[in-house]
Amino acid sequence: MAILPEGFALPPLPYLVVLVAGLAGITVGVVRRRPSVTDEHVLALVPWMVSGSALHVLYVAGLLPPVVEPFGGTPAVYLSVAVLAGGTYLGLDVAGEATPRNLAVPGLVFAGGLVVLAVGTALAAGTLAPLWPTIALVVAVLVTPATWAVMTRIDPQVTAAGTLGVLAVFGHALDGVSTAVGVDVLGFGERTPLSRVILEAAGALPTADVIGVGWLFVLVKLAVAGLVVGLLADYIREEPTEGALLLGLVAAVGLGPGVHNLLLFAITGA
Repeated sequence: MAILPEGFALPPLPYLVVLVAGLAGITVGVVRRRPSVTDEHVLALVPWMVSGSALHVLYVAGLLPPVVEPFGGTPAVYLSVAVLAGGTYLGLDVAGEATPRNLAVPGLVFAGGLVVLAVGTALAAGTLAPLWPTIALVVAVLVTPATWAVMTRIDPQVTAAGTLGVLAVFGHALDGVSTAVGVDVLGFGERTPLSRVILEAAGALPTADVIGVGWLFVLVKLAVAGLVVGLLADYIREEPTEGALLLGLVAAVGLGPGVHNLLLFAITGA
């Protein structure tokens, strides 16, 4: 069974060299300068996560200029955003201005520009359909506090994960719910092999014809996210910086695909 998602391909060599060199340079800079990283800094990376999602949507929709297009594919988009966000933070640190706000603002501008481009193009083409993406967003927002309440009831110490823990749960709720909407309502397929296995398992149940197959994916996503956040809650008390970064990574793994789904569904008129 394949383990990589459909469309996974390295960019052309010149682009790959640029990305790897940029990432290596940032890594060296971080190791040398050891900039401070707080929960607020990790939260400030959320707009950058959204920008990665939007960049990949533009890539999928064929809306990127040819010279930029290879930076938006999978997995290049992850490296592209890491280089941009990391480079921004290092530059701010060198200037003595590495506050969470200063890190978030460029990400907001970048993400906002990409989203406006995607939505504007869909408006011009008459394919903008925000209803179901909005419903998926609202459901994810409602599911998140309910899931967090269950988690804190099972293990009260999970509250040590704080806002980043809630963000991680929300990210995976958004990914799960948007995938369920895409599969059960809008007729989209799932590109990730492991996710397809879960959906196929749900499809084999007698409930598939009544409530669809996405519900099982939502439950699995929330259960896994809850388990990981619970495990990291202990770690974040001992190693706040590393714990915050790991929680940010967990959040990004859910939030990125979730935002990608919402924007793609919205601009394709599904």
